[in-house]
Amino acid sequence: MLTISEVASILRTPEATLRYWRHLGSGPFSFKLGRHVRYWRSDVIHWLDDQSRRPQNSQ
Repeated sequence: MLTISEVASILRTPEATLRYWRHLGSGPFSFKLGRHVRYWRSDVIHWLDDQSRRPQNSQ
């Protein structure tokens, strides 16, 4: 299990961005363990892999 700060470090994104993604339901899967938000490492890696395979919009 990873904390929000550990995931932010892995993704190189601010913790606030992860909180926003959690609010939108668009970031890696997370869950509450007591009062704390946790992430499974495998879910973060899977989400990141999915993001890298998504087609990019050409503008």
